[in-house]
Amino acid sequence: MFRHTKLLQFEAKPEKPDPVYARKLQELIGGAFGEMSVTMQYLFQGWNCRIEGKYKDLLMDTATEEIGHVEMLATMVARLLEGAPATATAESVQDPVMAAMIGGMDVQQAIVAGGGALPADSNGYPWNGRYIVASGNLLADFRANVAAEAQGRLQTARLYNMTDDPGVKAMLRFNLARDTVHQKQWLAAIEELKADGLEDEIVPNALLDEEDQTHNKTIWHLSDGPDGAKGGSWTTDAGIEYLMDPEPLGGPGTAPKPDPALYGTYAPLQDAKGTAKGKAKAVKNKLK
Repeated sequence: MFRHTKLLQFEAKPEKPDPVYARKLQELIGGAFGEMSVTMQYLFQGWNCRIEGKYKDLLMDTATEEIGHVEMLATMVARLLEGAPATATAESVQDPVMAAMIGGMDVQQAIVAGGGALPADSNGYPWNGRYIVASGNLLADFRANVAAEAQGRLQTARLYNMTDDPGVKAMLRFNLARDTVHQKQWLAAIEELKADGLEDEIVPNALLDEEDQTHNKTIWHLSDGPDGAKGGSWTTDAGIEYLMDPEPLGGPGTAPKPDPALYGTYAPLQDAKGTAKGKAKAVKNKLK
């Protein structure tokens, strides 16, 4: 059961309308790392959690808080859109600054939402359920949560520097603080999962004895420069070898002959020069 309280978590009052910034703020509502994403991510993780108790409660507490963040941002967007475009459009003919302002706003906020927020990002792209991660494995999910909060805080910090409105900045300072604590809580919850013996470092902590043991302790050097191998924490300390000149282990990645009814362009396979078969054929040709 959810119960709505008719008070915002934090005040959402801009000093003055700003329809261009209202469009920018949409990213924190319906963007890939916006509040709608973390809301649904934590809700589905919580609903799918098979352990009653502290982990499920943490997920549901945070998910419910995030619903409030969506409400807070939507309220701010509506207030930033006050007077636009109905009254501002007439003035824009005479005022070039106002004309530019109207040109940069999201007209769908007026046409579709009636001067309010949309479940979309700053380009008007609708929010997508594929943004969320809810795998049923708490370690995998909590790691995804840390990343989501980090990206969300990063975007909030960027938007903080894109406005001088004291009311907007006050709300964003609150959002920054909550993103900080949420990163900390998921990092701490990851360690508690390990301490409780529920998860280990690798997700999932299974099939470790069945995987190819030759290839579970090497990093392949596949980019210019030797500096990757200098990372002690992911080489010597982790018991991982940095292969500076790895060799391909498979043959040519050639697709099979297409179905004639599909009319794909096709020619019989030619032996690649670097393969054993290709080299043997080259030697044979020289002997002729």
